[in-house]
Amino acid sequence: MDYQAVLEEVAAHARPFVRQGRVADYIPALERVSADRFGIAVADIHGEVYGVGDWEVPFSVQSISKAFSLALVMAQSHGGHDDGIWRRVGREPSGTPFNSLVQLEAENGIPRNPFINAGALVVTDRLQTLTGDASTSMLHFLREESGNPDLAFDQSVADSEAEHGDRNAALAYFMASFGNLENPVPSVIEHYFWQCSIEMSCRDLAVAGGFLARHGLRADGSRLLEAREAKRINAVMLTCGTYDAAGEFAYRVGLPAKSGVGGGIIAVIPGRCTLCVWSPGLDARGNSVAGAAALDHFTTLTGWSVF
Repeated sequence: MDYQAVLEEVAAHARPFVRQGRVADYIPALERVSADRFGIAVADIHGEVYGVGDWEVPFSVQSISKAFSLALVMAQSHGGHDDGIWRRVGREPSGTPFNSLVQLEAENGIPRNPFINAGALVVTDRLQTLTGDASTSMLHFLREESGNPDLAFDQSVADSEAEHGDRNAALAYFMASFGNLENPVPSVIEHYFWQCSIEMSCRDLAVAGGFLARHGLRADGSRLLEAREAKRINAVMLTCGTYDAAGEFAYRVGLPAKSGVGGGIIAVIPGRCTLCVWSPGLDARGNSVAGAAALDHFTTLTGWSVF
């Protein structure tokens, strides 16, 4: 596979979509990012990386971090054998916006899946219990897996999220009222915001997510997850990873993926490679318009999907 040639064709196809959609404006620090940006990278299972466009420009990972926090919780819960997290969060698509309170009331404080905000708060809470410092443990893991020791939190994004985080606070306090948080709500929210504020490039994310394509093996060959656990994360990414547009995304792209309102999408082709695409213009459901178009074209060109 000539990845570079494929990526160049994908980028050319996606370019007309780059200025479509709207840059996230409910977090002021994200609103300042230029809508003209576009980058895509692919990292194969052997660590070779290829990219086009703004693939080495850092951006705010936002909800992409949720895939990594889930992996760390599963890895640190008795070597992946403890399914305790799944008693506190479900695995079903939500069908409602990522920050919705509606289902929590009807379902006794148990979020539908780990990739909506409520579910991610539960996962962050569990990671905080397991590590004592959820956000820093994630940052260290991402530095190691990406091979980039300079990865860092973006203070301005974290502060901006905290200033406009009333809905997330409401979700957390509501779940706490049902006994579904182990740590104080302010601590959980703080670590959640710090995780979302991490800045990474397409290159960094494609490389860091490689363990999901290698059936749980880290970049150094050690095992982070059992193969069955990596399979389960990929499955939940396929069904829940692109907010309430997961069905449409699976139909178009056919890959496990996790998006973020910073405009990034990470996608996994098990046994082959991991991709990351970034373009800040979002559709109505919070997914990158050009990013989805690029991944759609990639799977069309290569014939690679999970179907």
